[in-house]
Amino acid sequence: MNPPNSNLRAFNLAVQTLLRNPAQFLPHLTIPTFTHIPEQLGPSLYSSNQQGGKNNDSTSNSTSPIIRALVLDKDNTLCAPKTTIFPPQILEKLHALRTSQTSLFNREQYPDSILIVSNRAGSHVRYDTEVEELEKQLSGLRIPVFRLPDGSEKKPFCGAEVLQWFRERGVVTRADEIAVVGDRLGTDVLMAARMGSWSVWCRDGIAEGVDPRKGRPDMNVLEKMEVWVEQYLRESKGLKAPAPPGWRH
Repeated sequence: MNPPNSNLRAFNLAVQTLLRNPAQFLPHLTIPTFTHIPEQLGPSLYSSNQQGGKNNDSTSNSTSPIIRALVLDKDNTLCAPKTTIFPPQILEKLHALRTSQTSLFNREQYPDSILIVSNRAGSHVRYDTEVEELEKQLSGLRIPVFRLPDGSEKKPFCGAEVLQWFRERGVVTRADEIAVVGDRLGTDVLMAARMGSWSVWCRDGIAEGVDPRKGRPDMNVLEKMEVWVEQYLRESKGLKAPAPPGWRH
């Protein structure tokens, strides 16, 4: 029998982070859906990082980060959950990022600059069919799915392995050249914080036109809690995500 696709340790980490260093639970940049991610991501991250709020980062940075690699979540960031179905507008956005001549994620100039990292596809052999279907659909864009190495843990604990994947291919030298993009604070944003990267939160998943106060109607309990906690930390406590510690300026 296959073990359930649970991530209890990630939940425990989220609770510990909220108690000890809650600012790390917050994303550096929030966008409604992946279709809103800017091609030149660094200036948007810098602008968001400079806005008011309290954090533990006392460094004054004067230059935007250069993002050379994107780590993309799959479920509810690129596809409907537990499927390989891409909404047309998300495929269009991926195509634009991979073909624009001014994009640092251009498939010809920077072929290994985008990697899908999912806690489903690529995390276990039982999802191999899903991986094959994803890579078949994205073959023209040359976007692979990360295969979790044997003995490694799922997000948010596989940051070192993901960083090594990009380093081996000469895409980045430092973790702060990577942006982790996803719909979950407790996995995607926390992984970015743990690995010293930037985080982009797709607040509404793949759904367009969602009321940010209410969230998506199909959200589960944990997802609703994350939205509430993010609003509380940002609005009531005045916190913001600290810049990655390795960011050079």
